[in-house]
Amino acid sequence: MTAFTVALVLVVAAAGLLRWRRPAWYWLAFGVTLAALRVLVRYRSVMDACGLTVPPARWRLALARATNRPIPEPRPPRIRRLWPTRTGLALRLKLRPGQDVFDIAAASDRLRHSFSMFGVTSREVRSGVVEVRMTGYDVLKRVQMPAETETRVMRVPVALREDGSVHYRDYRAIPHALTLGATESGKSVYQRNLVAGLAPLDVALVGIDCKQGVELFPLARRFSALADSPDTAAELLDALVGRMADVYRLIRTQQRITVDVPDAEIAADIWDLPDELRPTPVVVLVDEVAELALYAAKEEEKRRDRIITALVRLAQLGRAAGIYLEICGQRFGSELGKGITMLRAQLTGRTAHRLNDETSANMAFGDIAPDAVLAAIQIPAELRGLAIAGDASGGWHRIRAPHTSLRQAVNLCNRYADRTPDLPELAPFRPTTGTATELVPSAKASPATA
Repeated sequence: MTAFTVALVLVVAAAGLLRWRRPAWYWLAFGVTLAALRVLVRYRSVMDACGLTVPPARWRLALARATNRPIPEPRPPRIRRLWPTRTGLALRLKLRPGQDVFDIAAASDRLRHSFSMFGVTSREVRSGVVEVRMTGYDVLKRVQMPAETETRVMRVPVALREDGSVHYRDYRAIPHALTLGATESGKSVYQRNLVAGLAPLDVALVGIDCKQGVELFPLARRFSALADSPDTAAELLDALVGRMADVYRLIRTQQRITVDVPDAEIAADIWDLPDELRPTPVVVLVDEVAELALYAAKEEEKRRDRIITALVRLAQLGRAAGIYLEICGQRFGSELGKGITMLRAQLTGRTAHRLNDETSANMAFGDIAPDAVLAAIQIPAELRGLAIAGDASGGWHRIRAPHTSLRQAVNLCNRYADRTPDLPELAPFRPTTGTATELVPSAKASPATA
């Protein structure tokens, strides 16, 4: 009995230590079993208390009366599948007639408390089937990306969502995006993760960093073109507009619109072209968009209008030519002048780190997800890297990028420097770099995102 007591105390102590220091290990070792049992035992009563049950069918009531049996109880959604994940549990439910996916979403906070989970989210798999994902601990407190992620063309993992899934930046689905964040909010780390994800791909990176290049020029070996001033940025954007026109002419000559060509082979963008003819896709990263829109003299106003016009044209027409925009800034509002709201309308993806004012949050989410505005301005200052990500569909998620130091990003860019394509249109803006330097070992990454 003494040995059993000692063993039990050691197991409890080990579980407590794991829960404190390594919540992911605790979850896989102990938490997932306890949570699954808790969900299965409480399921019917919790669903009834949350108003997620429906009355029994009329034929069941009639049969019970005819056979003098007890009246059947209300029925909750049927559990089709329950399986553990790396960070929680996933529950697939078949809705009863009369129930809706919004009923589950509205009750997510009550389900979280009732099942003693950290977070509960839901999504519709297909008509009548809902997937409820529950997280057992705060996955955004210490971000750990999965060892393996899904890989597709122009799709890179950049952050972790609050439900434990990976947040991807998919340029084929969302060509252009806006990223906002106040000083020390983690916006630069998010940008480094984006560059690190794009570095191994066959893509040309173009950077505009008007802070004298302090953010992007250390990564210069992987960039096909860089601009560090508004004047250079204006010329670079004009060159990109010229490249876009050339790509469209190429697509037009290769459309192959004849009777004997199947519809799927008719070219409408660069991804419909044969591999040997397909131009290299280009991702344009603008580090601080406000520096391109501000002016103090008449000549600067002309330059500003030229820059914004080029950005709007690229946002409206660049997708089919394989030109994608990543617009970043601390502030993005209509006070930046004409053309800004037109540019915003073309930026489908929206990511907002901690913001200092509600106006910027409204510019990010006011037209697509009004309920995300409040979430964006409530991000605490000590949680650097925490952000709200949404798109034009109206959905939004809390995400956090893993901490990537500037040295780690530089090492990655140097490692894949041989993948940097030479684009003739952008040759005058190719950054000048010395010989490849030896990779410096990265310091141990901090568990918190900076």
